[in-house]
Amino acid sequence: MSSTSDKEILELFGNKKTRSQAFKLLVEKYQKQVYWIIRRILHVHDDTHDVMQDTFIKVWQNLNSFRGESGLYAWIYRIATNQAYTFLRKRKQRLGAESGCEGNHLAAQLAGDPWFDGEKAHLRLMEAIQNLPLRQQTIFNLRYFQEYSYETIGKVLEISEGAARTSYFLAVKKIKKYLDID
Repeated sequence: MSSTSDKEILELFGNKKTRSQAFKLLVEKYQKQVYWIIRRILHVHDDTHDVMQDTFIKVWQNLNSFRGESGLYAWIYRIATNQAYTFLRKRKQRLGAESGCEGNHLAAQLAGDPWFDGEKAHLRLMEAIQNLPLRQQTIFNLRYFQEYSYETIGKVLEISEGAARTSYFLAVKKIKKYLDID
C-alpha cells in the first residue's frame, strides 16, 4: 500500500500537471482493497478484474467532485460496491435468472475458476452469502472478512451503527440456516 496520504493525493489531483501522478498513487494505494471488496461480492476473478477497472474509471471521472465528507476509502468503497451490484443486476437480467438461481450460477462459476482455491465448505459459504440481500452481503463481508467495527460499517455505508449490527445478525442467521447450522 502506498504511504502517500489521501490529502496529498487529493492535492496532487487538484493540479492538472500532477493529476495523472495522483491517480497512479491512488490506484497503488487502494487497488488491493478494491479488488477484495469486489471479489467478495462477485467471487470470480475475471469479473472482479473487469469491475475493478470500471470502478477506477468512475473514481477518475468523479474525483474532482469528492467533497471529503467521508474518507476517501469510504467513498471509493461505495463506488466499488455499486459497480459490483450493477454488474450482478446486469448479469441477472442477461441470464434471465430468478432471485434463487444466483447461488447455483455462482457455484458453477467458482468450480471452474482457476483462481478459486477454496474447499467445498468455502464454496458453500460463498453460496450462502450470495443468496443474501445485497445490503446484508455487504455488511457481512465488511464485518466477517474485513473485521470492520459496526461503527465503521455504519460510516462507510452511511447507516446507523444499530442498523449495521442488526443486518449482520440477520445475515449470520440466514447463512446458518442455509448451511443447516444451529
